[in-house]
Amino acid sequence: MIRSLWIAKTGLEAQQLNMDVISNNLANVNTNGFKRQRAVFQDLLYQNMRQPGAQSSEQNTLPSGLQLGTGVRPVSTQRVHTQGGMNPTGDEYDVAIEGEGFFQVQMPDGSTAYTRDGHFAKSPDGQLVNAEGYPIQPGIVIPQDATKLNIGSDGIVSVKVPSQAEEQQIGQLTLTTFVNNAGLESIGGNLYKETQSSGAPNELNPGMESAGTLKQSYVEISNVNVAEELVTMIQVQRAYEINSKAVSASDQMLQRLSQL
Repeated sequence: MIRSLWIAKTGLEAQQLNMDVISNNLANVNTNGFKRQRAVFQDLLYQNMRQPGAQSSEQNTLPSGLQLGTGVRPVSTQRVHTQGGMNPTGDEYDVAIEGEGFFQVQMPDGSTAYTRDGHFAKSPDGQLVNAEGYPIQPGIVIPQDATKLNIGSDGIVSVKVPSQAEEQQIGQLTLTTFVNNAGLESIGGNLYKETQSSGAPNELNPGMESAGTLKQSYVEISNVNVAEELVTMIQVQRAYEINSKAVSASDQMLQRLSQL
């Protein structure tokens, strides 16, 4: 009975973590470029009471043995980097990624972070920046007298200025890909950092090799499916209730045993 209490406890903790992940997904259903997470679990070590294949007699062996499980543990919260929907904004500074890749963002400490959030703006000094005011890399400086900004699907950035009849190219947006997107570290603000698990960044022009393309005046919305999350939430709630009942049943059995 004591063993069953501890096993049920691991189940309760696992389902609580599962609920936390689902709640975070639902909280970010309207977050630009957000990628949903899923909790990954593994069973704990087993106690071998009778080893499979052990001798049951001089001439016979056990076909399956007797192993007692000790519960479950969480091993990771994995990002699911599937494509999110496209939301038209009408803002010429906004740009969405269709396919693989991340924008590069220069952090205040000089390091580089990565994002799928293409909600950009023009800073007072003309730089193309994200919502936090961090410059997009490679740097794009928009002339103050520019009347129109054009971002091609290939990342070429051009502007229309009154003094010239033709559009003037002012820069090139690039995309960065990784071998393992799930290995990126989330640091908040819709930003990621590379890790040893993600692999080294590979900077490409949009549309080249594995990199996706760009779509101006759109932003990529969250890939969270509310209906799926709610269904999973119900399943988690039921699993939590069942583990709670296992705790109660084990407690009642202990009480009966103590009364003998």
